[in-house]
Amino acid sequence: MSVFSSTPEGFRSGFVSFVGRPNTGKSTLTNALVGEKIAITANQPETTRHPIRGIVHREDAQIIVVDTPGLHRPRTLLGERLNEMVKETYADVDLIGLTIPADEKIGPGDRWILENVRMVAPNTPIIGIVTKLDKVSKDQVGAQLVALHDLLGGNSEVVPVSATDGVQVDVLADVIAGLLPEGPKLYPDDHVTDDDTETRIAELIREAALSGLKDELPHSVAVGIDEMLPNEDRPDVLNIHAILYLEREGQKAIIQGKDGRRWGRIIHNSRQEIIRLLGHNVFLDLRIKVLKNWQSDPKSLGRLGF
Repeated sequence: MSVFSSTPEGFRSGFVSFVGRPNTGKSTLTNALVGEKIAITANQPETTRHPIRGIVHREDAQIIVVDTPGLHRPRTLLGERLNEMVKETYADVDLIGLTIPADEKIGPGDRWILENVRMVAPNTPIIGIVTKLDKVSKDQVGAQLVALHDLLGGNSEVVPVSATDGVQVDVLADVIAGLLPEGPKLYPDDHVTDDDTETRIAELIREAALSGLKDELPHSVAVGIDEMLPNEDRPDVLNIHAILYLEREGQKAIIQGKDGRRWGRIIHNSRQEIIRLLGHNVFLDLRIKVLKNWQSDPKSLGRLGF
């Protein structure tokens, strides 16, 4: 009997997407629910660039968490395309979780996001999630829960969590599972994501490259995998040839760092993460290429998969 047909009575399955301003902890929360790192995290806003599906397996439910780029006011053609992709995702999911960090007051940006979500998915239930509990006192958490409840109105559920410390993550999973429709398993039991390996590797390299970057440069970084081949001399080693794209020649010096030290750190850190993902040794050949103003060039965006 296939895993898809052997679902118990009353089993629930469906898709949930977290929405919120950039840096509200959506990707960290996705990883905490799935129990494995499938989405990269960084201190810069708009780190996530394509929907990532993480599968949470429970005895009573299968939750597919769709981690999307944050909805934002776009400044480039890339930003416009990401927003369209995000809106399409919201229209297709069964449940939406609005994430608000415990350490920041609810503001116009949060209201703008909620309005947009309600426009594209008017019939989809929305729950409130107060993230980053570990950053503030219990009183502040309580005040934020009340403020988020008032923002959502009606009988919306509001759940506080700390994805970093794993606090209340199970409670959130219970709430999500209870609001999903009854249905069969949508993925086999051993799946944690439907992202292909190349995409995950490219994202790990981008995450290493973003570490410590400031201002506009993080938005200019993109990564593509050229090819992945077995090493002819050492069959236990996978050769990965990848390209890190920038928008301007002047950005090369910043990404490489003094005496190329930053570049060496990017290669070392991303290689370690890739080894952890694949479970075996890799040789990483990473090169820099300038693709002028790729964020606003339709041809370049197409080439990079946007």
